[in-house]
Amino acid sequence: MGIEYFVGIDIGSTCAKTVVMDKEGQILHRLLRPTGWSSVETAASIQTELETLGVEADRSTVVSTGYGRAAVGFAAKNITEITCHAKGACHIHGTDDLTVIDIGGQDTKLIAVEHGQVTDFVMNDKCSAGTGRFLEVMANTLSVTPEELSNMARSGGGVSISSMCTVFAESEVTGLIGKGEQRENIAFAVIDSIVKKVASQAGRLKMDQKVCLTGGLCGFDYLRERLSSVLHCEVCADPDGRYAGAAGAALSARDSYLKTLGK
Repeated sequence: MGIEYFVGIDIGSTCAKTVVMDKEGQILHRLLRPTGWSSVETAASIQTELETLGVEADRSTVVSTGYGRAAVGFAAKNITEITCHAKGACHIHGTDDLTVIDIGGQDTKLIAVEHGQVTDFVMNDKCSAGTGRFLEVMANTLSVTPEELSNMARSGGGVSISSMCTVFAESEVTGLIGKGEQRENIAFAVIDSIVKKVASQAGRLKMDQKVCLTGGLCGFDYLRERLSSVLHCEVCADPDGRYAGAAGAALSARDSYLKTLGK
């Protein structure tokens, strides 16, 4: 029957994203689910859902990426998230020259892309400061969702968090709560801390081209606005930015198939 579907599966530390594309590179399906404790079980549940959507294995080529990419046993190959995020972001934003800021659950990546090729990248160290996990912990401490915290931060100010360690920063937030500080001001401090962490990484890359935000926080408008302000450039975002890694993996699957056809 031939290959009709190109599937990219990005199993991150907190969420698993799946994108199904056709031969023209159009996105047909987007799937999102928590990674959970087992990437193997997550991959199996994704495979089952794909089958219910009519994306059968014998008509598909699958490429996996992300933290749990090796757990996708039915993938034809797995590719590093740096390559996939770059490829996916270029496709989503319609350009081959851009800098990608990907704020993930456990790490933050900045990727420079020129002519569709990765020329440089920076990742944070083994610390959750400046990541989605950091935001989640702080939001839980304030009894709000991460998105609510970001929106709340817009009307705050005048407070800072000095520690870049999540554990110590949480203690600082608890102390501020104990002193009766307004939640809006604490939320501002949390977002400001994330933005400053990203800015310190950005200092190691050229930021003279289009800059886009991907990952689970790409829909947080205030965070994106603060990044734009601190980096002195417009940081753009797209609703599909959360699926950039999976989109890049699907495109890699499509490219490999077309290569076998000599196209």
